[in-house]
Amino acid sequence: MQTTLDQAMLQIALDLNLNLPSGHHYKRLMQSLQSVLPCDASALFILDDSGLLSAAAVNGLSDEVLGQKFDPQQHPRLHAILTSREPVRFPATSTLPDPFDGLLKNDPNRSVNVHDCMGCSLYVEDHLVGLITLDAMQVGAFNCIDDITVATFAALAAATIRNVNQVEALRKSHRQQKNMNQVLIQEARNKGGELVGVSPEIQSLRDNISMVAYSDYAVLISGETGTGKELVAHAVHSNSSRATQPMIYVNCAALPESLAESELFGHVKGAFTGANSHRAGKFELADGGTIFLDEIGELPLLMQAKLLRVIQQGEVQRVGADKNLMVNVRIIAATNRDLTEEVAAGRFRSDLFHRLNVFPINVPPLRHRQGDIAVLSGHILDRVRTQFNVAKLQLHPKALTALTHYSWPGNVRELEHTLMRAGLRAIQAQQSLILQEHLSDEVSHTYSYSAESEANDLPTTSFELRGAVEIYQTKLISHALQQSNFVWAQAADFLQMDRGNLYKMGKKLGIEPKELRTAELV
Repeated sequence: MQTTLDQAMLQIALDLNLNLPSGHHYKRLMQSLQSVLPCDASALFILDDSGLLSAAAVNGLSDEVLGQKFDPQQHPRLHAILTSREPVRFPATSTLPDPFDGLLKNDPNRSVNVHDCMGCSLYVEDHLVGLITLDAMQVGAFNCIDDITVATFAALAAATIRNVNQVEALRKSHRQQKNMNQVLIQEARNKGGELVGVSPEIQSLRDNISMVAYSDYAVLISGETGTGKELVAHAVHSNSSRATQPMIYVNCAALPESLAESELFGHVKGAFTGANSHRAGKFELADGGTIFLDEIGELPLLMQAKLLRVIQQGEVQRVGADKNLMVNVRIIAATNRDLTEEVAAGRFRSDLFHRLNVFPINVPPLRHRQGDIAVLSGHILDRVRTQFNVAKLQLHPKALTALTHYSWPGNVRELEHTLMRAGLRAIQAQQSLILQEHLSDEVSHTYSYSAESEANDLPTTSFELRGAVEIYQTKLISHALQQSNFVWAQAADFLQMDRGNLYKMGKKLGIEPKELRTAELV
């Protein structure tokens, strides 16, 4: 059954809406064109930025054409078609050379020349994008075709080129965005680093992370400044089922109150002065992944109420929008404040606190991580050594002792900065060993004072060793109990020993304050 002109044009229009593999739109277009027009060969050419023509689809011509580029300046007929907004016809008597002579597919000897030829330029709006050509071996084959028919096919061809280009641009943008997301996720993982340490405290922290990671529970991370709360958040996310999705970081302390809602939930164009376009908020960007709300205790009360609504209902509303968007986000929050005290003082909403505090994780301060100073120092100095490309960089035993005697109010971050400065001083002095004098005065002097105090505590007369040891044990156990609110189990953890053994030792040494008996009843 012969295809009619209307059927061919309808098929081309329908093909515009199909998701076809690359190049198939052009091929189907030329097949439809040749099914109704009396031509032996046809071709669709796209004009590139350099002014050359590349064949996107051919029918009846040798496949050689697909691998060639045609310069219109060297092919008068192609040049004539490009410079005209109307269809151009070339009769058999035309003296202009035909670029496709000898390239007909059904002419293996390449002895047959084209006798009738016409073409039409292709425009998307006012932008020239290419041309189509029609060739026939029969003289006068195109006399029965009016210009409007050819122009209509040309318009459909231009629309096809525009659609294909737009789809390809969207696919390229999607690939780039996907690759960018993967890079950002990997960078976030690298930035997160790793939890370094061998102490019972750090092992307990790792256990808590492993326990909660595979759930979708909200996690509230507490701890002093510099303990590594962000590191813990990265560890929870990277070990979760959402690890391939982004973790969006929000510093609540740095959010201006006037812009906090827009930053978290986004806005629509015109929502306020300066809102020149639609913008997605942090929660939308984290959809499917995790949002990390650092310094959550700094969030204003008004924003706390709006955050609570998002957590409860799982939906956000952009500023100025009249509809809500559903989001699937895991919440991880961190604070260096005592939120129970903040709730009691009315500075933090109790309902939001309980929504966030589903699984609390406390990051221990460095002074409670017995034995981790040396491990952390080696880890940090290894990074310093790599950064400055030196073969060896180590701590002198006296320098390490000074580090272990310091209380580290700034925790791991302070240790890191201290070692970076000390390492730089040693490298500048062309030394591979960090000495005590390379450390900051505060750290070095603390050790000197401590060593002097210990020396002054030593007896100058004869004494019984066992009694002195028992006195020191009594002091240590009493100190551990005070640090642990007089709970035996916590005191045993503090001293890194078995609870039962500690209890027996305390009884033997006569340590039975009223608080201990109260703690035993708990």
